[in-house]
Amino acid sequence: MQPDEAPLAAALANIDRVETTSDGTSTSRTVNDYKRDLALRITHVNSTHIYPGRPQALLRSVVVVKFSVDAEGKLLRSEIVRSNRDRVTEATALSTLRNTAPFPKPAAMLLRNGRLEVSETWLFNNDGRFQIRSVALPQMDQ
Repeated sequence: MQPDEAPLAAALANIDRVETTSDGTSTSRTVNDYKRDLALRITHVNSTHIYPGRPQALLRSVVVVKFSVDAEGKLLRSEIVRSNRDRVTEATALSTLRNTAPFPKPAAMLLRNGRLEVSETWLFNNDGRFQIRSVALPQMDQ
């Protein structure tokens, strides 16, 4: 393992430590904490698509997905809200999100009208592998 891969490896090692209650409800009390837990879960479930080192300085694509999760952790909807129109990376972002669902149930205090809406960013290298911004390593300088 290269030195710049250590933080991501540590985060992935903690995926089994994402805490939930006995009924599968996340213990995260803020949207950002819940979003980080989702990013770790997406990274873990889709590990073959993850770039393990620091993302390159000039990324192939940055895809922002807005999605909704209901009180049971079910993915209700997802949509691309920012992209460079690279259809392959857009499809990868959406499919890795769908492959990961269902998610831990969000805490009731995070819900609005029975659901939680968040946006997350997929950072793609030239080889098509990605990191999720909430848990990504810093990009290379050059």
